[in-house]
Amino acid sequence: MTQKQLEVYLWGAANILRGMIDAADFKQYIFPLLFFKRVSDLWDEEYQTALDESDGDLTFAEFAENHRFQIPKGCHWEDVRKKTVDVGAFLQKALNGIEKANFEMLHDVFGDAQWTNKRRMSDEKMLDLIEHFSKMKLTIAEVPHDIMGDGYEYLIKKFADDSGHTAAEFYTNRTLVKLMTLITDPKPGESVYDPTCGSGGILLNSVLYLKEQKKEYRTLKLYGQELNLIM
Repeated sequence: MTQKQLEVYLWGAANILRGMIDAADFKQYIFPLLFFKRVSDLWDEEYQTALDESDGDLTFAEFAENHRFQIPKGCHWEDVRKKTVDVGAFLQKALNGIEKANFEMLHDVFGDAQWTNKRRMSDEKMLDLIEHFSKMKLTIAEVPHDIMGDGYEYLIKKFADDSGHTAAEFYTNRTLVKLMTLITDPKPGESVYDPTCGSGGILLNSVLYLKEQKKEYRTLKLYGQELNLIM
């Protein structure tokens, strides 16, 4: 998927919400669904890889060791997609299940959107959103991490522009990020800490900086914190 295709795809989801909720609140609903779809598609991708490597061993393909995130039974994207009534309640249950199964990595990552408030988000609107996100696969093969990250920042900027706010609260201008990385000049094995990391652009650029120099980037330790859970 090209960057432009991803941007059109993501903004199409936001347009489904237009008129239902304020533009400033789009991210409360779009980002959790985007991440939920990504996690589910990654699990499927890893499942297929393990299946191929084990000559079709279904039990082996489900082993936790083969997946970076765990998805409990009934909490996959396709499980939610099958629902036609009380969709928000079932979605909330699925998100909570994934957070609990991956507590150290994903605790509170899906935010606190009012999925069960049908006056704000009807079943019909929920189904429209889910079907929109179901149109494309968000696997690493289809959407590499760097393109997904760019798409994420694109949404942040669009949401801010649409609501009359600035996106600077959530991510730092790319030019400034590159300058700060050049100044800090991270080395393999070192640690990089951002106390107000927002969408994590500075941390991720530190890794890209080492990769571009063909240095060992996997030993770089990244630490960040952010007060706003939606980020």
